[in-house]
Formats: sequence, C-alpha cells, structure tokens
Amino acid sequence: MTITAARRALLGAGLATLAAPRHAWTQGSLAGRTITLVVPSPAGGGTDFSARLVADSFGRSLGATMVVENRPGGNDVVGLTSVIRAPQDGTTLLCGYCATMTGRAAINGLGDIQPMRDFQAVGQITDTPQLFVTHPTVPAATLQDFIALAKQKPGEFNYASAGNGSMHHMGTEYLKHRAGIDLVHVPYRGTGETIRDLIAGRIQFYMNSPPPLTPLVRDGKLRALCVSSNERHPGLPDIPSAAEQGMPDLNLNVWFAVFAPRGVPAPMVAMLSEKLREVLADQGLRDRAFQAGALVAPSSAEALAERVARETENWRRIAQQANITAG
Repeated sequence: MTITAARRALLGAGLATLAAPRHAWTQGSLAGRTITLVVPSPAGGGTDFSARLVADSFGRSLGATMVVENRPGGNDVVGLTSVIRAPQDGTTLLCGYCATMTGRAAINGLGDIQPMRDFQAVGQITDTPQLFVTHPTVPAATLQDFIALAKQKPGEFNYASAGNGSMHHMGTEYLKHRAGIDLVHVPYRGTGETIRDLIAGRIQFYMNSPPPLTPLVRDGKLRALCVSSNERHPGLPDIPSAAEQGMPDLNLNVWFAVFAPRGVPAPMVAMLSEKLREVLADQGLRDRAFQAGALVAPSSAEALAERVARETENWRRIAQQANITAG
C-alpha cells in the first residue's frame, strides 16, 4: 500500500479522527470518572515516563482521575489488546510507542492487531532523538570510533532491544545496514532489565530515548556517542549529533502519543485531543520533560494519524532493505 493509499484508508478507519461538532461531546462527559492510561510495557521506560508526565494534569483538565496502568507482555500486544477490548467510552486510553504503532506493525509483529485499524489518534506527547550509548569499557568515544571497532570485531558486540520490531531493534538494524557492521541482537522484556545488563557490561551498545539513559550518562555509568538527529539535542548540548558523526538523516526519533480504541465517538476524541494539547502547553510540564532529556511536541489527532501512516510505510521499506523480520 502506498503512503497515499494508507492515508485514504485511515480516513475510513479509526486512526484518523474526522472533524465533528464538538458541542456534541464536552469534557463533562468524563467528569468524575476514572480514566485508565495503559502503558503496554514495564515501568521505567520512555512510554511509562511519557504517560506519567501527562496523567495527573490530563485527568484534572477533564475533571476526572487518570491512572497509569502498566500492562506489559507479548511485545506490547497484551496492553494493546486490553485497550482494544475496553469500553469505547473514553475511559481507557493507550500511551503508544512509535515503534509499536509503526515499526512492529510494518513487519506484522503484532499478531492480529493493526494499529491503523484498531486505534484512533488523540495526540502526540513527546518527539525526541534517540541517545546512542555504550558501556564505558568499550574503547570508543564517538559513533565513528564504535563503527570502526565493530568492523574490526564483527559479531563481538551485543546490542539490546525491547524485542523484534522495537525502535531499538529496527533502529540498530538500520544503523548496521548503513554502517556495514555486525552486532548481535539481544532482546529484553523491559528497559529496566536492559539497563541492568548494560551497566554490568553484558550489553555493549544501546539506543533509546534520553530519559532513562541521561542520568546514567551524567553519572559516568554509560558513555554517550551521539543523538540520532541532524542537530544536537537542546537538552544535551555536549553530545554530538549523528550528522556530525557522519550519519546524516537517520530519522530515528522516538515519539510517544495517546490513542483511543476504535469506536470511541469522534467528538470525544477531538475533545481529548484538544485537552491534551492544552496540558502540554504548561511550561512546568515541558521543563520536567526537558530536564529528563525529552522534548514535548504536541500535535493534532489528524497530524498524528498521518505520521503513523507515513512511518509505517517507511519502516516497511527499511525492513525489506535490511532484512528485518518479526521472527
């Protein structure tokens, strides 16, 4: 399916929220209720950080109580399934991870789940370059140093991921393909477990959104090689960009966003999207994200739906080029 066709499909499915009269559904529809924001991964990772960043203020803006519930398992399938099966009344939402909603979808790694069919976009929370790190014992100060070392020692360095189709997996395989290096893939169930092995030296290379890694870099427990963008991260000004390291246009930003299950009325989704953007305009919230290395980047529901369609198609093409499969 071409990108244009995918976009047209979205307009007939759940992910692209169509314009609808907002007077038909107001924030009072959820007032006094408990809203569950499902994180389909363990606590401690970027999805969990993004959900907890907005949950309290998002709930208050709706006159409701919003609770974050971690439902990990099956490469996020357990959590996604729970949202799909939830009542379609706006009381159960998903904090979605870009690789799950686009990367895993592109390689058919979510079983029967199709994000563009089964979910409606509400809005983006953050959009941040990934941080590339190594264990300090790896004798490489830059990404180019690491690439040169990996070429000298093919298959001797491990890299971690959250499973096939995760951004860590897809991104590192794309990096391997671009750089012509051989790294060994070691999948993990969650960020906490990954970081323990990374600090212990059992994993030598890792890429992830900055929040779980930045404190470890500052404490000298990990070494930062670069961020996966053409410009330096404004919150990490001392760390070079991938473009400065000879790898322009990697396009490996990590984003997290809120989604509703298909079937939630479009006017309610529009209202949720508007409230989320209002919450993300708060400077205190933006500062908390920035201090952790994340960049708040609100979007409309329509823009998020377009991004999901576009990136799913891009990852499908990259997966074919780099021979990435769900197996």
